[in-house]
Amino acid sequence: MEGHRVVRRLLGFLLVLFVVMSASMIGWLNQSLMLNRPLLDVSIDAGSSARSVAQILVDSGVQTSPLLLYGWFRLSGQSRLIKAGSYEIESGLTPITLLDKLVRGEVALRSVTLVEGWTFKQFRRALLKTESLVHDTQAMEPTLIMQKLGLTNVHPEGRFYPDTYTFSKGSSELALLRRAQEAMDKHLAQVWTLRDIDSPLKTPDDVLILASIIEKETGKESDRAMISSVFNNRLRIGMLLQTDPTVIYGLGEQFDGNLRRRDLLADTPWNTYTRGGLPPTPIAMPGKSALLAAVQPARSEALYFVAKGDGSSQFSDNLQAHNRAVNTYQRRQSIGKITN
Repeated sequence: MEGHRVVRRLLGFLLVLFVVMSASMIGWLNQSLMLNRPLLDVSIDAGSSARSVAQILVDSGVQTSPLLLYGWFRLSGQSRLIKAGSYEIESGLTPITLLDKLVRGEVALRSVTLVEGWTFKQFRRALLKTESLVHDTQAMEPTLIMQKLGLTNVHPEGRFYPDTYTFSKGSSELALLRRAQEAMDKHLAQVWTLRDIDSPLKTPDDVLILASIIEKETGKESDRAMISSVFNNRLRIGMLLQTDPTVIYGLGEQFDGNLRRRDLLADTPWNTYTRGGLPPTPIAMPGKSALLAAVQPARSEALYFVAKGDGSSQFSDNLQAHNRAVNTYQRRQSIGKITN
């Protein structure tokens, strides 16, 4: 009898202990975890075990027992569902919501914006300033970068779609470049199917090149279709494009911000004052509206345009009308944008 009483007491004690521990566990699971900073950056590598994830969290500043975390991961049945990535652990997370975050793969996202009209050099500078990226292309020449993207003998200018790209901390520049390049290919393929039957643009590359010129020439969104009309009309009749942004691009580092008459005569592959047709490559990253304008120009006979000074342009069908527009809009302003 005495032995039975001892067993009953032991079982009772164990039951009470279980209830107390369960209550404590439930309380812990629903209590906000203490952090040693308001926001923690935690990186979990692919293939990390639940035990190592628990230790990484504690080492990163989650103030609890790694054994408790590991026990909860195992008890939940989701320990094998934790996803690798870079996470931001903020105040207010409980063990339950923390595990949910890791299982959902709610990684911390950063973003970088590539601006319409930027050159490839400007694009690379923006990537270099983005601290959360792994700068794995900064030491590469542009030709090597394009080779890595599977585009051997393709000039990088204009090949990347301007947009805002989100990425997880620790992503590589090359991966982001690939996304931007694939996005441009997709948009270019879409607009190529919309071109006019009588378009002088014979290849998707022609569209990309003209779109980049339209992007750099446009002061007002509403003028894109007319600017495209001027260039399409000139290409159709074999007239020189004579567009300043191509000259500036060809000058490269020599351009000091002041375009002179002698610059217009300095022959480069991109100088559309000295060479007919389109330049050999784009001169910037065109956006969607510029791509569309290139293949869907306004129906007009315009061959000239001049800036009015308010961001918009005046369009003319002949040289006589154009000269009058120049007198009206440019010579009223401070003359000397182009000097001898």
